[in-house]
Amino acid sequence: MPDPNVPEAPAPSRNPGALAGAAFLMATSAIGPGFLTQTAFFTDSLRASFAFAILASVLVDLAVQANVWRILGVARRRGQELASELLPGLGGVVAALVAAGGFVFNVGNIAGCGMGLEVLGLSQRWGALLSALMATGLLALPRAGQAMDLFTKVLGGVMIALTAGVMVVSKPDYLGALRGAFLPGQVAVLPVVTLVGGTVGGYITFSGVHRLLDAGIGGPGAVGRLTRASILGILVTAAMRVLLFLAILGVVSHAGSLDPANPAASAFRLGAGEWGYRFFGVVLWSAAITSVVGCSYTSLSFVRSFSPLLERRSRQALAVFIGLSLLVYLGFGRPVSLLILAGGLNGLILPVTLGVVLLAARRRDLMGEYRHPLTLQVVGWVAWGVSLLAGGFALKELARLVRW
Repeated sequence: MPDPNVPEAPAPSRNPGALAGAAFLMATSAIGPGFLTQTAFFTDSLRASFAFAILASVLVDLAVQANVWRILGVARRRGQELASELLPGLGGVVAALVAAGGFVFNVGNIAGCGMGLEVLGLSQRWGALLSALMATGLLALPRAGQAMDLFTKVLGGVMIALTAGVMVVSKPDYLGALRGAFLPGQVAVLPVVTLVGGTVGGYITFSGVHRLLDAGIGGPGAVGRLTRASILGILVTAAMRVLLFLAILGVVSHAGSLDPANPAASAFRLGAGEWGYRFFGVVLWSAAITSVVGCSYTSLSFVRSFSPLLERRSRQALAVFIGLSLLVYLGFGRPVSLLILAGGLNGLILPVTLGVVLLAARRRDLMGEYRHPLTLQVVGWVAWGVSLLAGGFALKELARLVRW
């Protein structure tokens, strides 16, 4: 018999676009300006060996996301709610960590919006301001959830198509990249933890499942749909990462090193000329604006349950969150360093959030009659151990990399 405290999942027809929308919300939250900058930066320094970091991070990402989405979805509780029931007060700690990491990421996302529109002819500051206003307006719509689903799916497709075009033009060494994935010339810890942090660290892995819960999808009957949506999100992210890596690998193999001030932009320009540079502006802006939306939505979903005022005034709170991110960006002025830092910080948050979710999966009072598969538990704890060790080793490297 199902647990009477866990409501049945709604019929799939109730919101057929929510599953793909949640997957793309997660994916486009991950595919932000930090994603582009990190991939370009590490491809330039590691060349074909970076393929190993991509492969390792994708395996960890799948283990993390499949566990988090199934456990939260079946329990029909957001991350901080599950943590609070696991240990009183823990939910507040998790919410604070995720929201803080999300805020750092969002400052980088706002910076990316400005950088993208600068390529298209607008100043960085005006581009950041207009993008912040656009994101705020989208999240203030009466049917914001459905608008967000459509917005992320369309711009996600645009990013993948344009990046694939640059990859074809740059003519990378595909066999060399394949060898690098399994027999790398060098193995570095920081790229792995940065990629994992930028894909499923901090708020990102929760963005899609929180969207599904808000759409009324959850409970034991939704396990199959939760699993499919979680895997789709990672596969979309991995596809974009591989396309971008191959495009940049082709560029650096033929044209040398990238401009450290904006490595991704210089890769598109060197690979496909001025048209490629304009394409990059569209890709960067699309990545950044969808990440602003996903980051703001998810970060607020972690803290609003602790305050009835935030629940009632969620749209105003979103506007404040985006506005503060804009102000910090305008006063900081080092977007590339900030984007690399954001991925590393969110990778350090991952062991905390993943550990909480995996411990909650063993609580029958939280999960009802559902039994989380042993294989998922094992790979989940392995991913937790990898993220913990990688985060510890990466601390010194991260401190050396970013000079405030």
